[in-house]
Amino acid sequence: MSTSHWAWGPEPDPDELREMGRLTAAYTGIGDPAAWEEPVPFERVRLAPSRVPVPGELREFCSAEPYQRVTRTYGQAYRDLIRAYRGDFGNAPDLVARPRDEGEVERVLAWASAEGVAVVPRGGGTSVVGGVEARFDGPAVCLDLGRMRRVLEVDEVSRAALVEAGASGPEINGRLPGELRLRFFPQSYEFSTLGGWIATRAGGHYATLHTHIDDLVEAVRAITPAGVWESRRLPGSGAGPSPDRWLLGSEGALGVITRAWVRVQERPAFKVSVPVRFLSWEAAVAAVRDLAQSGLHPSNCRLLDAREAALASGGDGRHAVLIVGFESADHPVDAWSARALEITGGHGGEAGEAGGSPGGARQDREWKGTFTRMPYLRNAYPGLGLIAETFETAVTWDRFPALHEAVMGTFGERIAVSCRLAFAYPDGPAPYYTVLAPAIRGEEVAQWDDLKRRVSEVLLRHGATITHHHAVGRDHRPFYDRQRPEPFALALRAAKQALDPAGVLNPGVLV
Repeated sequence: MSTSHWAWGPEPDPDELREMGRLTAAYTGIGDPAAWEEPVPFERVRLAPSRVPVPGELREFCSAEPYQRVTRTYGQAYRDLIRAYRGDFGNAPDLVARPRDEGEVERVLAWASAEGVAVVPRGGGTSVVGGVEARFDGPAVCLDLGRMRRVLEVDEVSRAALVEAGASGPEINGRLPGELRLRFFPQSYEFSTLGGWIATRAGGHYATLHTHIDDLVEAVRAITPAGVWESRRLPGSGAGPSPDRWLLGSEGALGVITRAWVRVQERPAFKVSVPVRFLSWEAAVAAVRDLAQSGLHPSNCRLLDAREAALASGGDGRHAVLIVGFESADHPVDAWSARALEITGGHGGEAGEAGGSPGGARQDREWKGTFTRMPYLRNAYPGLGLIAETFETAVTWDRFPALHEAVMGTFGERIAVSCRLAFAYPDGPAPYYTVLAPAIRGEEVAQWDDLKRRVSEVLLRHGATITHHHAVGRDHRPFYDRQRPEPFALALRAAKQALDPAGVLNPGVLV
């Protein structure tokens, strides 16, 4: 399966793409299928010549071939999608290196440090914050870890696996023995990689308790220009600041993550999932708060507002829908589910059919299907004249009502805004917002930048984080600088200088 030069996944079928556009316009009321704009085909893409020749010592695994460069220019934000759709690849890397082992990673870093060429590490390329784009002056090499994707070792006693950073979610779980699985399913699961998850502190499918990849990492190994960084494999440690924590969220700025020990578990044998409807958004939020503080730790506790529920799970457009799920490889979870429904019922929630029943199974499949299809639906937005922005954050429960009101009131009537609570902690939710607006042809990037700026200001003003699980990248950098303490920023800059003296590792992210 070859990757499209502009779209999420393989090259879309033109007829299917137009049909997606018609359905999207019918649902949102935004965009004009009759004014459809076709993507610029790869053959018409104009690409500047590479500013550096392929070095002889890297020729075995390094290339300046146009398709390699084009398909590794951007991530998957709307900002990236619209530029690629129009054939604009002005920030394409000059070279693409695809190392097969750590020795070849070291050779790339040594050459780049000596020549002053920036190195942009890349996993699945699913960043939505400009984390993998060479958006800076000077030449750059994309360091694509996609060839380093083996499961190297499995400890079935401790339930952990040593996996190379370039392995995607399906590749990891397809290579683990027996019923062992890495239970981590972000929306980008099909393409994103273990190294990318760690570098961005990605969020998985667990809505409570083990929400981030942080919770599943046992040890990390990275190659830096200053040497190998490898933490000791431990279930936990209180020995000073954690070496793993320094690499979690480092976004390729401190080193290139090459492998990690991750915690695995048996595939669940017992599962229950129940949709619960609420006429009142406020009552639904209160129910989620009580569930998060109950100690039940549901695996799924995602609340969709009425607009989001209508699109994602066949909702009626009037009710918010809370999807509550429990899973275990060891024991039935019906008692936990029953108690959760008692809690939601106390807030006026109306429980639907459980996931094991015909109606419940259908609704469960609809939600999961839409969740995994959503990135593909975005492929139709540029042709349709629809601009989209998604942003996520986290805030304490006491601040959430004011934050939510401010976000929903930030945009005008012609802009559709929906919300889901993607993760829930005892002390606060992680809301995820989707913004859909009519595009002004040719000005989509400026529109997107304006939406990002306006929303980011609201988040910081209300004490929320600039990102819960999408990382900082280049798009969030100005706001991240205002969120973090300045003494910490000084320490981070000092670490960057010590590990990457030439400053070649992913310039512009974090520091």
